[in-house]
Amino acid sequence: MLIGVNVPNFGPGTSPAVLRDWARTVEGLGFDLLMVSDHVVVTPDVAERYPAPFYDPFTTLAWLAGVTERITLGTTVLIAPYRHPLLVARMAANLAELSGGRFVLGVGVGWARQEFEALGVDFRRRGKLTDELITTVREAWSDEGYRAGDIPIWVGGDSDAGLRRAVRLGDAWHPLRQTPDGWQESLTRLRKVAVEEDRPLPDLAPRILLRLTDRPLDDRRLGEGTLEQVVGDLERLRADGAKAVVLDPFLGDPEETRRPEAAWHALAAVRKEMR
Repeated sequence: MLIGVNVPNFGPGTSPAVLRDWARTVEGLGFDLLMVSDHVVVTPDVAERYPAPFYDPFTTLAWLAGVTERITLGTTVLIAPYRHPLLVARMAANLAELSGGRFVLGVGVGWARQEFEALGVDFRRRGKLTDELITTVREAWSDEGYRAGDIPIWVGGDSDAGLRRAVRLGDAWHPLRQTPDGWQESLTRLRKVAVEEDRPLPDLAPRILLRLTDRPLDDRRLGEGTLEQVVGDLERLRADGAKAVVLDPFLGDPEETRRPEAAWHALAAVRKEMR
């Protein structure tokens, strides 16, 4: 099972130097994946969670490809309705080639209504636009001119529509920050959808929180609790067939981006136990 890290590409403490340090730390610890998030316009609803500066994922990952050697890079997740599908196809193909094939395209429908309005995109059509983007991107990549190679597409979301999209169009299902019970319930639904669609189950690649505590937690999300609880979560996900797990050490306070060392220590502790 691959283990990756969602690196904050936003917030008051984030800068090119900090992003470089994140990349070298994550790769140096032996993680398999480095992934970043996506927003285009930092509208008030976005800024409340992920304040500026917000570094564009394609630009950021292309730069980080030059300061890393082994680690796979990806988006968790690119908000599909925000860009023309052929632009995404070109940028993703170029990034995959420039990185030596080290790229995963994670996509999702998005949630920030004000950002949709600022971009002139119909929020109500975000699901349909996401389906169209995935289909168009795959068609474009079949053209030799894109030189895309084999780029996996991870599909986010745990709604009924999101699960069906993952089964129909994705290489992997990529849900975000679920509870242990929520994961099991969603996985059961995903398996049911795969049977209904008469298609194979996509790979499982959840993104989970990483918050280490001194004492065990009862009411918690995956990746939250003592080191023993977090390692147990990873082992259970492995037993459920997960091909990859992305750890998300951002706990919600933008000031954390000024002090990445705390996240690095937590990641090092988990990585030591999972070797």
